[in-house]
Amino acid sequence: MSDEALWSNIFKNKDVKRENIFSVLKRVPVFQDLGYKEFKSIERILHRRLYKAGEVIFRENEPGVGMYIIEQGKVNITVGRDNKLLVLLSNGDFFGEMALILSGKRTASAIAQTETTLLGFFQPDLFNLLETNPKMGNKIMFRLSQMIAERLRLGTLENRQLKARLNTLQAELEKYKGENSNGK
Repeated sequence: MSDEALWSNIFKNKDVKRENIFSVLKRVPVFQDLGYKEFKSIERILHRRLYKAGEVIFRENEPGVGMYIIEQGKVNITVGRDNKLLVLLSNGDFFGEMALILSGKRTASAIAQTETTLLGFFQPDLFNLLETNPKMGNKIMFRLSQMIAERLRLGTLENRQLKARLNTLQAELEKYKGENSNGK
């Protein structure tokens, strides 16, 4: 697998090193509006797991159950049977957040590139939080919706650029066909 990714992480802070859980969570946009006591509450419901290098965290088309935050290590996000690398994530990055609100299938696979410690925040945890602490749950939901809206906005812009490029290439192809059919 190549280290050259197709996408970059738009929410990445480049100066991330191994830190305490509060420092990691503060940089995750979903949790940025929370205070110290709220971070303590989140810490209690997070699920920590160690993955070995090469271990699959989840596969494309599996049901999504929640998001993951990289406490320490590196994770490849890949697509397709050939595991085409989309992005390489590392300390402080997060992925899978759409599964917090959608019960659909994963659109990519996540594979630990190195020994990796992940913090899992799952849909049942969020729904329980919305019931037991609606103020904190709504803060998280609001930030989550902002993140997804930003990704949608950026995807729309990228699609427009790709469509414009495709139209240009189609026009060039038609022009080339026209020039070559007249010369026969």
